[in-house]
Amino acid sequence: MNAAATPPVSAYAELERRFARRSAILDAAGMLEWDYAAMMPEGGAGARGRQLVALQRVAHDMLTDPAVGDLLDAAEGDAGLDGWQADNLRRMRRIHAGETAVPADLVEAFTQACKDCEMVWRKARPASDFAALLPALQRVLDLVRQVAAAKAERFGCAPYDALLDDYDPGATTARIDAVFEPYAAALPDLLDDALRRQAARPQPVRPEGPFPVESQRALGHALMRAVGFDFDHGRLDVSLHPFCGGVPDDVRITTRYDEADFASGLMGVLHETGHAMYERGLPADWRGQPVGHSCSMALHESQSLLVEMQACRSPAFLRFAAGRIRAAFGERPGLDADNLARLYTRVKPDFIRVDADEITYPAHVILRYRLEKALMAGALPLADVPGEWNRGLQALIGVTPPDDRRGCLQDIHWPDGLFGYFPTYTLGAMAAAQLFDAAVRADPAIPDAIGRGDFAPLMAWLRTHVHGHGSRYATDTILQRATGRPLDPSVFMAHLRRRYLDG
Repeated sequence: MNAAATPPVSAYAELERRFARRSAILDAAGMLEWDYAAMMPEGGAGARGRQLVALQRVAHDMLTDPAVGDLLDAAEGDAGLDGWQADNLRRMRRIHAGETAVPADLVEAFTQACKDCEMVWRKARPASDFAALLPALQRVLDLVRQVAAAKAERFGCAPYDALLDDYDPGATTARIDAVFEPYAAALPDLLDDALRRQAARPQPVRPEGPFPVESQRALGHALMRAVGFDFDHGRLDVSLHPFCGGVPDDVRITTRYDEADFASGLMGVLHETGHAMYERGLPADWRGQPVGHSCSMALHESQSLLVEMQACRSPAFLRFAAGRIRAAFGERPGLDADNLARLYTRVKPDFIRVDADEITYPAHVILRYRLEKALMAGALPLADVPGEWNRGLQALIGVTPPDDRRGCLQDIHWPDGLFGYFPTYTLGAMAAAQLFDAAVRADPAIPDAIGRGDFAPLMAWLRTHVHGHGSRYATDTILQRATGRPLDPSVFMAHLRRRYLDG
């Protein structure tokens, strides 16, 4: 294609066509990833890995075609693009720069290494065998470093900042340190005060099972519908590690069940439903285009945590949910709304991130963030991670994992190559508190509606102020427009104090 001779509008239109085709390829890969985690028999891992490597290579080649760079240059000169198109073009150029920084053979090697490592992790985790995972994880880490170095050179930043930017554009270690280190410093007093207050109150009764999986699934479906999940455009399944995948028109979420304890699985369902609602709310007119994708994983996590932590752990929602829970499992001690509220806001330093309370959860993220920085800098040998993990968690919240299954093997992120992702969880928690506060100030009837199981007012506000923007704006810009200020950790701290110290 002689892009230089192509009128600018035609150049832009051709870019939209190419990016839409690439998006379809990546969407197909995403559905295969969901199947890999939720449905695929173990013997299919090799074939599935090859399929995913091939699709990633196709998507990479589509964007690194030299014609794309010519089209981007030609489209830049078009003064007739509207605001959405101009923002889409800006996102295209950024994605193109990142993709062309990484050689195709490195993309293939990294994708294959991650698939191989995940299958090793699935066996190493229940066996608490970090040594078994070490060779495959070292291979992933070596390749992550190569990817990070290539992107860092292209964007003129530090390698770990290049990884952070993949998940939260514009994020840097300096920005995250400025948020995380004050929280780590405040955590001992905050935790002590919360535990002291909790000890002075009636202790929650832990409902006794069994809680049949089918009953848990039906309850999850009912509460998903209350939040607004559309089962014509999604489904709920089971996986080793809960996640949200698929595409906006076919959102796939997973959870895991424990027949002795329904509480964690239920909140996992509601957490992933928050992710799904964000995906469903992205601008339909821009499906398949960069600007139609989610803004960042920090904002994505804000939506899951807004639903789970801000809304569904509130006394109002738990009064609504308590009747549905008793209908699912029968009358038994501990299923009243007041006891459920004490259970779901119980502070207890523990080993497992996904089961952590709101106060100690950021400590789990800060630990992983510190370890990632050290690993990426070469200051921490991978073989030393179990010991450093245990020492770090003890220093932060006073507990030491009894084994690696409940320590450094608990998460799938590193085997899947997701270095740089973990900070988005706590950035998302802080953004969730800020967005929920702004939504309630804008519409004070939202809490009462949630207490009736009616999430429509909350979702309408989020559709307008968050979901509908896609990735036109950076995370802080969306927060500024929605709440009047960029990310402000003080709102999260005020929420914690209200819920755990003053309530």
